Amino acid sequence: MGGGLFGFDISSMSGVLATSAYTNYFRVNGGIRQGAITGAMAGGSFVGTLSSSFIADKMSRKTAIQIAAVIWTIGSIFQTAANGIGLLVFGRIVAGIGAGIASAMVPVYQAEIAPKEIRGRVVSLQQFAITVGILVQYFIQYGSSFIDGGPKNPKQSTLAFRIPWGIQIFPATLLAIGMFFVPYSPRWLAGQDRWEEAIRVLANLHGNGDIGHPKVLAQYREIEEAMTFEREVGDSAFRALTQPRMLSRVVLTVCIQMWSQLCGMNVMMYYIVYMMQAAGVHNLLLTASIQYILNVALTLPAILFIDTWGRRPSLLYGAFAMMVLLLIVAALEGVYGVPNPRTDPSLDAISWLIIDNPPVSRAIVACSYLFVCTFAVTWGPTSWTYASEIFPTGIRAKAVSLATASNWAWNCALAFAVPTLFQKINWRMYVVFAVFNLCAFVQVWLTVRETKGKTLEEMEEVFDSGRPAWRGVSSGSRLDRLQRDIAEGNVKVRLGGRRYEEL
Repeated sequence: MGGGLFGFDISSMSGVLATSAYTNYFRVNGGIRQGAITGAMAGGSFVGTLSSSFIADKMSRKTAIQIAAVIWTIGSIFQTAANGIGLLVFGRIVAGIGAGIASAMVPVYQAEIAPKEIRGRVVSLQQFAITVGILVQYFIQYGSSFIDGGPKNPKQSTLAFRIPWGIQIFPATLLAIGMFFVPYSPRWLAGQDRWEEAIRVLANLHGNGDIGHPKVLAQYREIEEAMTFEREVGDSAFRALTQPRMLSRVVLTVCIQMWSQLCGMNVMMYYIVYMMQAAGVHNLLLTASIQYILNVALTLPAILFIDTWGRRPSLLYGAFAMMVLLLIVAALEGVYGVPNPRTDPSLDAISWLIIDNPPVSRAIVACSYLFVCTFAVTWGPTSWTYASEIFPTGIRAKAVSLATASNWAWNCALAFAVPTLFQKINWRMYVVFAVFNLCAFVQVWLTVRETKGKTLEEMEEVFDSGRPAWRGVSSGSRLDRLQRDIAEGNVKVRLGGRRYEEL
């Protein structure tokens, strides 16, 4: 549900842009004004993300997610009741704050409760929820667009956009209520010295309620050792973030989230209507809906196999494939397109068109579909998983909030800038995003280390090994060896005092 709020955000504009109800009521048709409306939610999300770590560290990850749901609900009410651009922008900023908190803390919570063997799958559910949110909201908008005879009716009722924005209240309400029935993060509990609660949660998550299960005791010892080390170092969370060994990871995750936006995916999500108009597609909403379905469907293989094929290959292959597809779209539009003759007012938002060339139009649509499929399998889930798993518990929330803030900052910038780019540089915009993917490929090759199969407490070994990122890390996990030693009686773990002793 938390990821679903992010998805509702992304799709909250794409379906209404082509309706007369929206364009006539708010008097927008692309350009800077539309960019400001779309970008308002991302701007609010940026603020929410930066504040999320303070709430999550003090009140728990669980409570932070509930607060996010309440804020989103308030913002959705303002949007639904909007009587002008001012109230609409305000509502989107408020809702964005909620989406920002949820988008930062949901993957942190998921990473902290998941077994290492399936952590990638569990955190990838965040991206799956995002894609489902995008799809559900888009189809709600698609259905609502037929109110009063369809999107071309100049007297179409404002219900065409108020219904989709109002329905956003319900998933947020379910999220706020549902979080009462899930446990606190065991690592957050340990950080609060609530060790008895922490091991009970670990037992329920990893040992079918058995506190004496070797896997539970091994996980408990790993967490305790990591907490002890963090406290002995004694750095504050913000000071720890600026230490060279951590700063490099912060920069890495900030860049990964940046590239996840600059790869071009949100152009396909926010402004798919403009892209299809430029390609000469006539049934805009239906054609775009296929793209949203593919986004959901192709996220499923990533959930199933991310812990098998790993994080690094996903990012490398994804960046390369998206670069190629964007260059193909740029070439097709550049060669076969013409300047917009401005004979159709509904196309005023774009400056370059494919006119009466069905094969080229179909090729551009196919490339956009393949692009979305590539992102869904690779960068979509992996960018969230990687950021949530490579930091120590004491600074994880703050580090992930900074990384997610990068996502929202670039999301906001693109939401604001892309309508102008469609008008000013048209098909050359795809070349710009292709270059961004090339830069992402180079950085991933040089700096991203593989983390699959490692516990959160083992990330220090992964990043401090001294080996180049492209050389990989040793296979296996310290937790497996410790669990085996406990099961064989070579290591005993006690609660209270010095919680373990080696025999």
